[in-house]
Amino acid sequence: MEVPRRRLTDVVDGGVVLVSDGAWGTFLQKKGMEPGECPELWCLERPDDVREIAASYASAGADMVETNSFGGSKFKLEHYGLAERAAEINEAAARLSREAVGDNKWVLGSIGPTGKILMMGDVSEEELFDAFAEQAMALERGGADVICVETMSAIDEAVLAIRAAKERTSLEVVCTFTFERTVNGDYRTMMGVSPAEMAEALIDAGADIIGTNCGNGMEHMVEVVREIRGNAPSVPILVHANAGAPVNVDGVDTFPETPEDMRNRMPALIDAGANIIGGCCGTTPEHIKAIKEAVVKNGKSV
Repeated sequence: MEVPRRRLTDVVDGGVVLVSDGAWGTFLQKKGMEPGECPELWCLERPDDVREIAASYASAGADMVETNSFGGSKFKLEHYGLAERAAEINEAAARLSREAVGDNKWVLGSIGPTGKILMMGDVSEEELFDAFAEQAMALERGGADVICVETMSAIDEAVLAIRAAKERTSLEVVCTFTFERTVNGDYRTMMGVSPAEMAEALIDAGADIIGTNCGNGMEHMVEVVREIRGNAPSVPILVHANAGAPVNVDGVDTFPETPEDMRNRMPALIDAGANIIGGCCGTTPEHIKAIKEAVVKNGKSV
């Protein structure tokens, strides 16, 4: 059945597991995006291709899709001379995903890191807050239901993004960090943040949903989610996993985890505490279809 666009937190509080979408960058490259090209500009110059990506994930069974706006802050866009078009690009990104999926699925407005480091004095807190607010407000105008702050590694930047979205929009806010396994066997971000530290900080900042994306395939995501859940027993957790660790073949990174691999790991991930599950780098509509099938089989789907 189709999911009415209630608050995500209300739906998963009832024990439902929702399915998100998969990789966008990989898909854009398959459609011809060249190295060094601005992915977000496709929202203005190649809207049909962007709309088609969102629609393909919805058709595969995703209950929600993201927007092509991950690098849509003015700080990222200034590398392409597009800083002044940040609002226009983000609003278009949300509108295209909304048009692709209709009214019965959620649209997650994607916001990624700015590339600026507060502790290095690259930028002020006010400047970061304003950039995140500009992006979040434009995504809301375009039709996003939720702001998804993702691939974060520093608590200070993530907290500013959450605050900006909460204070300047009426939307729920997801925030996910990217962790890597250390030589000691635990998980940390590139800035040294653990899943437990992340959970405490993001909940205090007002995030409605927390979690992890990128950096790991489903196998390691089970461990990360278990640690998050141990420190956040009641907050919904979202996971966007890579299709395994990348393997370089003839100079090209490939991702070895098959749709069947992902399907087989769903029970363990759900048992660990995941409430919303989708893909990141290397995942395709086929991976999302397999995740959906596993969720349905486990009796967790809507």
